[in-house]
Amino acid sequence: MNITLICVGKIKEDFFRDALSEYSKRLSGYCNFSIMEVDDEPDTAGIQTALKKEAERILKHIRNGMYVITLEIKGKKLSSEGFSEKLSELFVSGKSDVAFIIGGSNGLDFSVSEKSDFALSFSDMTFPHQFMRVILSEQIYRAFKIMRREPYHK
Repeated sequence: MNITLICVGKIKEDFFRDALSEYSKRLSGYCNFSIMEVDDEPDTAGIQTALKKEAERILKHIRNGMYVITLEIKGKKLSSEGFSEKLSELFVSGKSDVAFIIGGSNGLDFSVSEKSDFALSFSDMTFPHQFMRVILSEQIYRAFKIMRREPYHK
């Protein structure tokens, strides 16, 4: 199983890097986990122009056959158990190459949302996109623990 996080922007804070490193290590026993960072685009020429340029960078990392999950505020909300079930269903159905896409501070361009197989929302609230990587990584780890009925979830 391959899980790739495709993210706009770089992680600047050490505490986020440390958390991501820890979850990457934990996930290595369950899947091939990687994080691809694409440069964020300054919105000096306008937000839509910036989003389009970021979208071009994101879309270059989507391989044929990847199941694409975008993180979007208007996406479907799942419990941790529901998220685990969703991933399990994907893997059982042969979709073992999954990409999660986290946009930058301006969100995602429509062209990226259009490529999405599933839009996922963690909340109606807005979170910093750097922090969202940590939250998502933890939930992916939790999902594997739930799938395997291993302690951690509760």
